[in-house]
Amino acid sequence: MFLRLTDEQKMVQKAIRKFVEKELMPLENDVLRNEREGRSSLPKETLKQLQLKAKEAGFWGINTPEEYGGANLGHVMMAIVIMEVSKTFVPFQFGGSADNILYYANEEQKKKYLLPTINGEKKSCFAMTEPSAGSDTRNIKMTAVKDGDEWVLNGEKTFITGGNDADFVMVIAITDKERHQATQGREGVTCFIVDRDMGWRSEPIYTMGPATPASLIFENVRVPEENILGELHGGYKLGLEWIGYARWVVGARAIGAAERLLQMAIDYAKERVTFGKPIAERQAIQWMIADSATEIEAAKWLVLNAAFTLDQGEDNRHLASMAKLFGANMGNRVIDRVLQIHGGMGYTKEMPIERWYREARLWRIYDGTDEIQRMVIARNLLKGHVKLGQFL
Repeated sequence: MFLRLTDEQKMVQKAIRKFVEKELMPLENDVLRNEREGRSSLPKETLKQLQLKAKEAGFWGINTPEEYGGANLGHVMMAIVIMEVSKTFVPFQFGGSADNILYYANEEQKKKYLLPTINGEKKSCFAMTEPSAGSDTRNIKMTAVKDGDEWVLNGEKTFITGGNDADFVMVIAITDKERHQATQGREGVTCFIVDRDMGWRSEPIYTMGPATPASLIFENVRVPEENILGELHGGYKLGLEWIGYARWVVGARAIGAAERLLQMAIDYAKERVTFGKPIAERQAIQWMIADSATEIEAAKWLVLNAAFTLDQGEDNRHLASMAKLFGANMGNRVIDRVLQIHGGMGYTKEMPIERWYREARLWRIYDGTDEIQRMVIARNLLKGHVKLGQFL
């Protein structure tokens, strides 16, 4: 067992950190100003140029297989990259990647959807959540009825990340109602690749944070048989695989943000003087800093273990749930302490703390709520699917 980053991982981490500090952090005031004035965080053209700069620096398709032009650095490296990028709130993502389940596409689908997505020519989103079935993924209602060589989709998906800009959606719908009911939702649902011009529409959902997810409405949308992703009636497994990957990523994002914010609090505590002393000398402040640093390190190991397990080709869903549960809550606690340390200034829109505060509250909800993660973790242990100490 080696509990340190390799030289290669340190090199990539250092290069990513340099890119974030040089190219992204200088844009933070622009983001804050644009959002205060009701505009998008950054123009799409600016974000595209940033991706091209990253590509020139060798950061393209970080976790994309080499056969598709990616670097294929693995999930541990992806976790490290996400932690570094999340030290800024500038809404940036490295290009050259696609959703993990899109690799289940057949050869024709890869040409039409996977490759254009990797190359940045198309944007995708994944849609499983519904108004009456949030974290209860087995309770979906959207239907797909066979009609000749096509399937007719009806229903609504909600809180879909990227849904407002997507050119196509990978959507889960019921294709066999009896089978769906008999298996408590585990079978009888299928994943379809549906182009926007096939007839679905999106409506933005405005939230307390910077994210603007979408509702996707399907009214008699006709989808050809050839657009089934994976196997007929096998959509539930694809959905779980997508969610399993997304969960530990939330923890990685929380770690990056918490580290940046805690450093802000440490710097501020040294400078802010009350009653003749820097507040860094106050025990109340010291304990908040100590608790935050400890929790960040604990979350980091949970996330890296989930990523490492996935790199080994093992089922990491139990670890992913723990990484998301602890990481998301850790992030919320740290940001709350950092705001408290900054006092009134932390509450203003002149600083990014309140923005991160609003964004962080979502971490405990999307990709499975706190309650769902606890249910999954407890169920795995009580039913013997996972044993204590199994992963170490």
